[in-house]
Amino acid sequence: MFEEERRKELVEYINRHQRASVQELSEHFQVSESTIRRDLRFLEEEKLLKRTHGGAIALEHVAFEPTFMEKETKFLPEKQAIAQKACELIREGDTILLDSGTTTLQLAKKLKAFSRLTVVTNSLVIAKEFQEHSTIDVHLLGGTLRKETLALVGPFAEQILGMINVDKVFIATNGLDIHEGLTTPNVLEAKTKRNMIKAGKEVILLTDHSKAGKVSFAKFADLEEIDQCIIDHGASDELVRQMQKMGINVHIVGGSL
Repeated sequence: MFEEERRKELVEYINRHQRASVQELSEHFQVSESTIRRDLRFLEEEKLLKRTHGGAIALEHVAFEPTFMEKETKFLPEKQAIAQKACELIREGDTILLDSGTTTLQLAKKLKAFSRLTVVTNSLVIAKEFQEHSTIDVHLLGGTLRKETLALVGPFAEQILGMINVDKVFIATNGLDIHEGLTTPNVLEAKTKRNMIKAGKEVILLTDHSKAGKVSFAKFADLEEIDQCIIDHGASDELVRQMQKMGINVHIVGGSL
């Protein structure tokens, strides 16, 4: 098989299977692993796939992002349980930063039980949750509106984040992978998330199990940058063990309240 033909079939193979390891591709195409790695580098430069630790994943898989409304009802009981646990980590008088996301929205709904909080967010939906709650101070970041996530991102948001310090950051993610860390489909949103992490004394990841093992287009953090993670019982034991080895305090919650 000629090189050009192999690379074409390699892209088709990964698109069909969504992801594949170097070893798997080497065995399938009967070439050396060094040849596969060279092919993957070339194909990534051509924007036909994305390399990962030990392999590659389909580009349409990492770039696709459902809208906020499409994600809002998926795994809702799990998200509500995660939000309930997150409330236990918050104290009256705390200053917290809520990243835009459907799980952080569930947390925002439960924060109305508090009488004294300062909430910073880049989410229009989350800010609206507090419009009639007079004892919670809400600060909405400026920036460019991403219609897919209803989040404010970009230089204006980053500038404000560089000026503040909060007690706790509750961060959301599209992908959670031991090797690739935390990822999201949009580069601007990834950069804003990175600045959110820098603004907090403590960073707490809120994610349901469906994000585990997924890698999206833009990385915004290594897992070691996370202090705590709240995830539902659908997460694998191996993932939990690996995160705990990294020093992350992992809280596992039930699938329903």
